[in-house]
Amino acid sequence: MAPRKATKSSDSFVSRHGLWSAEQARAAAEVDRAIKANKLEVVRFSFADQHGVLRGKTLLASEVVSALRNGVNMTSTLLAKDTAHKSVFPVFTAGGGFGMAEMQGGADFTMIADPTTFRILPWANKTGWLLCDIYFTNGKPVPFSTRTIYRDALSMLGKAGYDFLAGLEVEFYLFRLDDPKLTAEAATWPPQAPEVSLLTQGYQYLTESRFDMVDPAIEILRKGVEALGLPLRSVELELGPSQVEFTFRPQTGLEAADTMILFRAAVKQIARRNGYLASFMCRPGLPNVMSSGWHLHQSLIERGSKRNAFVDPDGLSTLGKYYLGGLLAHARAAAAFTTPTVNGYKRYRPYSLAPDRAIWARDNRGVMMRLLGEPGASSTHLENRVGEPAANPYLYMASQIYCGLDGIARKLDPGASADTPYETAAALLPKSLSEAVTALRADETFRAIFGAAFIDYYAHIKDAERERFEKEEPERAHDQTIVTPWEQKEYLDLF
Repeated sequence: MAPRKATKSSDSFVSRHGLWSAEQARAAAEVDRAIKANKLEVVRFSFADQHGVLRGKTLLASEVVSALRNGVNMTSTLLAKDTAHKSVFPVFTAGGGFGMAEMQGGADFTMIADPTTFRILPWANKTGWLLCDIYFTNGKPVPFSTRTIYRDALSMLGKAGYDFLAGLEVEFYLFRLDDPKLTAEAATWPPQAPEVSLLTQGYQYLTESRFDMVDPAIEILRKGVEALGLPLRSVELELGPSQVEFTFRPQTGLEAADTMILFRAAVKQIARRNGYLASFMCRPGLPNVMSSGWHLHQSLIERGSKRNAFVDPDGLSTLGKYYLGGLLAHARAAAAFTTPTVNGYKRYRPYSLAPDRAIWARDNRGVMMRLLGEPGASSTHLENRVGEPAANPYLYMASQIYCGLDGIARKLDPGASADTPYETAAALLPKSLSEAVTALRADETFRAIFGAAFIDYYAHIKDAERERFEKEEPERAHDQTIVTPWEQKEYLDLF
């Protein structure tokens, strides 16, 4: 990246295109002061790509003042990649395969930092971090920015009079890193999966002795997450061997998704520096392991009264029921966002504490949508148990909002509580990524609200991922009972 000359703030990229709010402008001044006060040497500028993976550049502290206001250039080919980091669009043809001049030939786009996200990374020496939004060099928003897509969903919800409140409950694996596979022979594309071993044996869910075995490793992660200021609530031992769960206090708007992005990156980086490997892959390809889920707790808050719009003396308000109806009606299409990998569909199994069909019930862990909170309780909310930990949080949460708004608009009835979840007649969740993407393409509500261009873009990337899988694993591609070496190589270290 060629350094840009410092410019007056009134002549910066940000000011010319009106990209910051007053709050962000004030936060930028605080970032300047924090860099000097803490004698930071570098600052990482990052954006979340289409997979929810952070990409970016690291700048010397002396360059940050200018870069905050003028941006950091990145190559647009990053937006053309599947989970193997392979470009799946013909970027050197007319329109770059997107029908957009701005995407042709690997042209640049610009990362513009959101100064309100600034953190000092506790695990990296004298290092700051900023989450960015992305724009073309002409100032137009990049239409494939998932953070922007989520912001648009929040805006639509706001116009209806509500804010989105979300709490994160995230399962993942923490392994000992035995062999990072850093020989030249292992540097295939994608690279060979690292070899790992367990920190605990499994099947002793929430037992204190098992937790104590893993606590030295967990403590390192916990302290790092807390030092970032993320709203960590609990740390728990899960059922699978070496499987843990972190939960977070509810947050509104962008904050909840930003927390998930930073949490995953922080945990992976801290773990690696200490000889561990943290993986948010849904079901690692190791003997005896269990699937990991990401349960998204959600409710709507009335903007005027700040009241939980789901509260009702009978359990769930009428608006909440319609919102729930929308989530169920679009569950098959939304699976492409809640469960975006080939591997994630190995989790949808009956009688497994994971859902396999689009149903709901009060406090039942076998359903897709779980209603929590006693009748009339201010904490009343819905828990979507369908997601995998590798999901892009901006797309996961945007899909929930759009499903719910459609349910409200059409007054969709969610039906009766399914107290026998694996016996109730209901639409089955997709059995594969291919099935989910097909449902996504056919969902007219999603095509209208996300935009046909984005749906086709996202589906194309997911199709490329699936096609590579089916080509390399032709005999096992449709066997949902096994995790293939392809999946292990593709996802274990990426997520």
